[in-house]
Amino acid sequence: MAKNKGNKLTKAIVSTPIYEYFHVKNLGRHNITLLPDKNKAIKQHNELKKTMQNFGCHIVDVKELKGHPNSVFVKDAAICTSNGYIKLRMGLISRRGEEQWISKTLESLNIPLIASLKEPATAEGGDIILTGKVAFIGYSSRTNKEGTTAISRILSNMGYKIRIANVPLPFLHIGGAMTVLDNNYIVHCKQVFPDDFFKDFKEIEIPCNTFISGNVINLGKNEVIAEVSNTPLIRTLQENGFIVHSIDLSEFVKGTGGPSCLVLPVKRG
Repeated sequence: MAKNKGNKLTKAIVSTPIYEYFHVKNLGRHNITLLPDKNKAIKQHNELKKTMQNFGCHIVDVKELKGHPNSVFVKDAAICTSNGYIKLRMGLISRRGEEQWISKTLESLNIPLIASLKEPATAEGGDIILTGKVAFIGYSSRTNKEGTTAISRILSNMGYKIRIANVPLPFLHIGGAMTVLDNNYIVHCKQVFPDDFFKDFKEIEIPCNTFISGNVINLGKNEVIAEVSNTPLIRTLQENGFIVHSIDLSEFVKGTGGPSCLVLPVKRG
């Protein structure tokens, strides 16, 4: 399962948008900035899936959840570990219910439930990044104090060392400002994290231009997927020896999501 983000991504869950993402009456309620173009979004999502499949990743494509336009961003409802999955509790109220929806898929893949968050705790997958024996957790507008405490307890009991950071605007989750890559590398935005937050890791610093400045999908084997407009990140990673697959995901940026938000890693290695 997806314990070490540095291993090759071999299985992942996605949800191709067909209807829900394009029929939103109240954009603000769902934290969507602009109504996406259906044809463009589907084309972009298909390109994302094709790139992952060409890399050797098995895609599990789940039908979107009725009444939940943000269900396209599958990463946030759960987190997979080497022992099983943790059922989260969404911070955005309009997303509540996606946890049960994604749980059904995970259980159909024979991935056991090891823990569930309960009220008043909230935590979203974009705020939880696992690598080796370190868990990076974001305290954000979506993951509250009770959520960071609950996730820290669960992961500590699994042997993880916990590192928590406040997530400032414009970032929605910690995953917008950092990504764990291969060979003990972490790419992250400058001046966002405490000086010792990435102790024992090799750091690649990038400028913070957008809320997805540090967001990529780590495929493994020094290959990543990045949003095509994220040129400072793409250039910096290429200069450090990474192969970057640049994909236009602009219709999902409208939904305040980056590449990794569209993918729930299930298995690596």
